[in-house]
Amino acid sequence: MIRLLIVDDHPAMRAGLTAVLRAEPGIIPLGTASSEEDLIPTLNRTKPDVVLLDYHLPGADGLKLCRRLKRSVPAPAVLLYSAYADGTMVVPAILAGADGVLNKSAPAPELFDALRAVARGDRVLPPVPRELLEAAGARVDPEDLPILAMVVDGTPVVEVAEALRVEPIDVSRRLDVMIERLRVEIAAV
Repeated sequence: MIRLLIVDDHPAMRAGLTAVLRAEPGIIPLGTASSEEDLIPTLNRTKPDVVLLDYHLPGADGLKLCRRLKRSVPAPAVLLYSAYADGTMVVPAILAGADGVLNKSAPAPELFDALRAVARGDRVLPPVPRELLEAAGARVDPEDLPILAMVVDGTPVVEVAEALRVEPIDVSRRLDVMIERLRVEIAAV
């Protein structure tokens, strides 16, 4: 059974997702949140395996919320769910620790498959084309390029810190800066 928390600011989307997911065997929607303020209390109350997280929330940023969720103990899997989910979102989503990215226009069976995949620990991320990685590299500080490359390659933050002989908190801070710079690119799309 996959215990799921749905985070979206649109009431109709939350209701529709809850109804569709409730009908799918093996997926149990535990609750919903409509904002960052609702998210943490609902997360603490429900303790989901997976969070289906809208990228655009009022007054909040899905990438920052994803980073926050991935720092929880235990950290749920996070599937970023957005109408803007395309290749340009992949690099920042990886830096934020997202386990997957899915466009809201995906058919229900694709959503079910993505939820099952991230729940079992798989990543549901499209490949990062070289040109997108190069574009991301051009937007970050040159000293952050090794961090960008290692994290996109799947290296955990602790191992990145060891390789660069810095503290994990320093890598985490640099990731926050990179996400902010790359997030602006996504918002402009």
